[in-house]
Amino acid sequence: MSPLSQDGRQQLVQNIFNRIAARYDFLNRVISFHLDTFWRKKAIRTLALGGRRAVVLDLGSGTGDLALTAAKEIPEAKIVGLDFSLEMLRFAQKKKRRAAAGDRTFFVLGSALEPPFKEETFDAVMTAFVLRNITDLNLFFRHAYRLLRPGGKIVSLDMFPPSRLPFSFFYSFYFYRMVPWIGTVLAHDRGAYQYLSDSVKSFNPPETIAELIRQTGFKEIKIQKFMSGAVCLHLGEKPRIPR
Repeated sequence: MSPLSQDGRQQLVQNIFNRIAARYDFLNRVISFHLDTFWRKKAIRTLALGGRRAVVLDLGSGTGDLALTAAKEIPEAKIVGLDFSLEMLRFAQKKKRRAAAGDRTFFVLGSALEPPFKEETFDAVMTAFVLRNITDLNLFFRHAYRLLRPGGKIVSLDMFPPSRLPFSFFYSFYFYRMVPWIGTVLAHDRGAYQYLSDSVKSFNPPETIAELIRQTGFKEIKIQKFMSGAVCLHLGEKPRIPR
């Protein structure tokens, strides 16, 4: 199979997420043994926004899990979720109507590689389980940097191939073999969950992502690893004084 162009891959990913939107949250809980909710809260708390009336951007918001959790975790903050999957955002809107802090959460249809916002609009940018689906990570981080106010922070949460034995052996069997099967049984879409497994297997090491964030201009880069590095949190800060 010939490699896809960036536009072709973006269209492929968009189609996959439109297809699995209805079962996305349920499969996330099953595949992660419900740990995905803990990791999202950890990422939000790492931003340390406290009670500020912050404006926070969730890039690749999907069904709104991260955005709606942030609205509950950060009192008085306004959360904007951006995603290119219309079906995912439809579910986000349904969840917003039921959420306690839904009135402070707003969802926008658009691409994280062309975010329709003015520069220095947000106090924080966050993203969860999105980077593996991005066709141009340099452009993604440049936009995040542009959209942040000086002193603003970026936090990213994603999955990586763990490197430490024996955990990596069992993880590989589970994630690369069992997850596509789970997707077939519970979502009736083996292709989508095969893509999920393949996207993790071929992803960059967390140290490479940290370096990309650093090269964009962020400082104070930190990596926090969970499950022997199978899930990693990256944190960076935009300097208050322009470089």
